[in-house]
Order: sequence, then C-alpha cells, then structure tokens
Amino acid sequence: MSENINHKQIHWFPGHMMKTLRVMQDSVRQVDAVLILLDARIPHSSLNPEIERIARAKPRLYVLNKADLADAQITARWTRHFRAQGSGCVAITSKDRSGVNSVKKAIGAELTELLARRADKGMAGAKIRLMVTGIPNVGKSTFINSFTGAARAAAANRPGVTRGKQWVSAGEYELLDMPGVLWKKFESETVASNLAFIGSIRDDILDIETLAMRLLAELQALCPQKLAERYRVNEEELALDAYELLGAIGRRRGMMMSGGVVNTERAAVMLVDEFRASKLGRISLEAPEEDV
Repeated sequence: MSENINHKQIHWFPGHMMKTLRVMQDSVRQVDAVLILLDARIPHSSLNPEIERIARAKPRLYVLNKADLADAQITARWTRHFRAQGSGCVAITSKDRSGVNSVKKAIGAELTELLARRADKGMAGAKIRLMVTGIPNVGKSTFINSFTGAARAAAANRPGVTRGKQWVSAGEYELLDMPGVLWKKFESETVASNLAFIGSIRDDILDIETLAMRLLAELQALCPQKLAERYRVNEEELALDAYELLGAIGRRRGMMMSGGVVNTERAAVMLVDEFRASKLGRISLEAPEEDV
C-alpha cells in the first residue's frame, strides 16, 4: 500500500456495543441456533470473533449476505471453506426471497438432530428460535424483513440502525434480532480498512481521503482493469500512487476547483460511494487462504 497514506488508528467502538455483547451472552441460551451474517465481499474481516465466542455452544449458520456485490467464484470458495470447518454456510442476497428460502433449508439441515428430538417428545410444532447477529451494515434488518415477508425491522444503508434486541415472529421461527456489533481490537489494519470500505464503521469518524486512498491501493492490486473501465484511466495513471491516482480520477470526472486543482475530497466521496454501490462491478476484497 502506498506510503503516502496516513495509517492513523481508527477509533470505532461505541459504548452501546459493549452492552450488546453482554446482552448477546445472556440471550444465547434462549435460542436453538445462531445465524451469523457476513458481508460476502469480506467474509473474514466481517466475522466478529466476539460473536464467534458467544455462539460457540450453539449450531451456527454463516450467511454470506450481499453476494450480488461479490465475485461469485470467490464466494463459492468461501462457502466451501466454512462448510469444511463443520458449519453450515449459504450465500444470499437478502433482498431476494429465494436466498431466504436457501437459508431456511440450511437451518433445517443444521438443526436435524434438535428437530428429531422435539418430534420424539411430541414437540414437532415448537417454534425454532434463532439469534440473528452480525457487524453493523451487514444487512440484518433487510434479511429479517425478507425472512418474515414484512417490514418488521428498521432497515437503512448505514450502520447502527438497530440499537436494542427484539424478537420477531416469522411463522415456525422466532428471530432474536441483535444490533450490529464490532469488537474492541482488530487483528490488523487490513480488517479495519475492509470494514470501513463497506460502511460498517461510521464515515463521520474517518478521513474520507485516507479511506479512498486505501481503497484505491487495494483495487489497484486486485482489479486494475475495473478501475480503468470505470474511470477511463490509462496504464500510466494506474501505476501512480494512490493519491495521484485519486487526483487523476477526479480530473476525469471534472471535479475541479479554481486554479485547476482537483477536489480530491469530492473524488474520494464519489469513489467510496461507487464501490459500495458496486458501480465498479462485483469485487471480493479477500479470499480464503486455502481451497477445499
């Protein structure tokens, strides 16, 4: 990554997230299984180790959400990766009801033994209780609304909309919707950056130009052709460091100020917004280390 990028620490852990982890710890005994929603573009970075720890005693189903924004082949590798670890995994787009049906089938497969025990005890009709977890802005509320077929949970394209746990009824299921939660210390700056790229860390605590330069450095390495096609930059410009490339992109988009100076802040906002909206195409920022 370019040396001109300011690697300042990202501070991102509001007090309500600590409370959420405590509530999650107390509530997990009330559920039959835990659904862990991940962002399909960054499954590793969006997997909260605190949620993993809390959910360890229950059957877990990993839901790779926003799969329509990620590289399909890499998402398939992630699905195999999680299944090889003995957990259920399904890739979906939560706005698509067919994806929700895939989740319901996977839940049945994960809970086969539990459902059989209930049938033996004459409890075949008992509702299945599921905790729905994930990081901020991973799409939990949209998923729950698709799962239930109604607008039961507040949904917005920004982190922090759900602030308290709530039970949502969905036919044979009871869903415990938990607020999105991050963790205290990221294992690497790459994880922190990936979370910021997809909007899981509030933009108002970040320097948008620094974030855009980090993103550009990643895209230069992963998919330079997509940058070239979207912003009409040439090979020479693609080889520039991140700040100069941001300037070239701003110039191509006519984001100029007086004196012929590029408005790099405006260009940065545009770049990050377009990445999040998948305007550059389907991009996965990380892949599993080993194929199964």
